[in-house]
Amino acid sequence: QPLGWLLEADNPSARALTLKHLLDRPAGDADLAAARAAIPAWGPARDTLAAQWPGGYWMAPGAGYSPRHRATVWQVIFLAALGAPRTAAIDAACAYVLDHSRLPDGRFCAGKTAGQATAGLNGSLLRAFGQLGYEDPRLNRTAQALAEMVLRPRPGRQRGPAEQGADRGDGVRALAGLAALPASSRPPEVDEALGAMVDVLLAEDGRALLAGQAAPGRRDEWQRFGFPPADTADLLEAMEALVEAGRGADPRLAGARQVVREKRDRDGRWALERAPDNTWASFGQVGRPDKWITLRALRVLKMEEPG
Repeated sequence: QPLGWLLEADNPSARALTLKHLLDRPAGDADLAAARAAIPAWGPARDTLAAQWPGGYWMAPGAGYSPRHRATVWQVIFLAALGAPRTAAIDAACAYVLDHSRLPDGRFCAGKTAGQATAGLNGSLLRAFGQLGYEDPRLNRTAQALAEMVLRPRPGRQRGPAEQGADRGDGVRALAGLAALPASSRPPEVDEALGAMVDVLLAEDGRALLAGQAAPGRRDEWQRFGFPPADTADLLEAMEALVEAGRGADPRLAGARQVVREKRDRDGRWALERAPDNTWASFGQVGRPDKWITLRALRVLKMEEPG
């Protein structure tokens, strides 16, 4: 395992996430705290935060979804994926999203209509707030609304995300967002929705997960690993969501683990296979060994049951 490479000081984000997810350092660990503290002034986090307006938003006031990858909600998701700590600027961004990107029923929305409140967006933002450690009582209502989307399709929709599976990342990201809530405080409907999504993703003894579930013809795209999480989820993100839901050791993940292992190069590293465009910062070069993809791959493989 290329732990030495991942722990190098040149990338405090990868170092912090390696300490947390691979070496199981506790939240109060001095090395972990130092690595996280260095993230906002470094590389892509620095470039992202430099584009933030004093009001807490990026690009323009409003819902903060468009333009893709440059508006406010994307930056909250990207900074969370980097493992950034809470700072005044990041807290301002989180507060802005909570104040301006939600419908009255608690759901996050890409615009002003209910049809723009997708399960994927809600799951992504719930997970991001959890990663950042940002707490607000309004997030509990969002989680309940997301659980309702998973379990009970809204008018005009024949299927909910639990039935649609992983298509467009909705199911994967709904699972990750709901799993971000502490188990001790999850209402029954959240646990029910978590179980429904796990069943969908691991259907057919795990073969549905390998194929991208409801995404026929997109298997190659589904199995190309990307960072940071943007428009569509991938197999590695789905496996991470299952880890975060406490199902990372499920034997039905055997086929998915094999796909991950086969992508490892001779140095034990994984390459970045896709990345979002039109971002404020560079997150790596496609086709080159990548620290974020590598540590995430090692994280899901770490969960494999002995024997």
